[in-house]
Amino acid sequence: MEEVPDHLDYGLQIVFIGFNPSLRSGEVGHHYANPRNNFWRILHKAGLTPRLYEAAEDGELLKLGYGFTNIVARPTRGIDDITREEYNTGRELLRAKLEQYRPKVACFVGKGVYTELARRSKAEWGFQEDTEPVVDGVREFVAPSSSGLVRMPMEEIIGIYRRLSDYTAEQGA
Repeated sequence: MEEVPDHLDYGLQIVFIGFNPSLRSGEVGHHYANPRNNFWRILHKAGLTPRLYEAAEDGELLKLGYGFTNIVARPTRGIDDITREEYNTGRELLRAKLEQYRPKVACFVGKGVYTELARRSKAEWGFQEDTEPVVDGVREFVAPSSSGLVRMPMEEIIGIYRRLSDYTAEQGA
């Protein structure tokens, strides 16, 4: 199965970083394409996008200053199918992408994505203020996973993403 291409560029406000693409995303070649994934609804309801986008429009979000990548590029059924070797390789590739493109914010879509990259045992929701960033000058924001399997109430998830929306509005994005 094909890897889902990154959508990265210089000068981005936010790069959203997932664990890896779902099998559905791998089939169609777009990020967060599983119909049970709430990513696109969360972005819209949190005020990060002016309208509800669809997965097939993921490349269009570059115009809004948003990019997409994953810590592991290979599509899988779930994160349990990702090997330790893939995480090790992915961690180095992701760090290099962040160093190259230097977005204002790296938004980790799930605590586990952040703890894998940063090699930390835990993280709080939101901006990681009390830790040294993995890449100097790139603010780190940890948001809940958008998977339909997440048990957190949707309004709570949206509230966390809204903090990121408020931050970008304050920055004049």
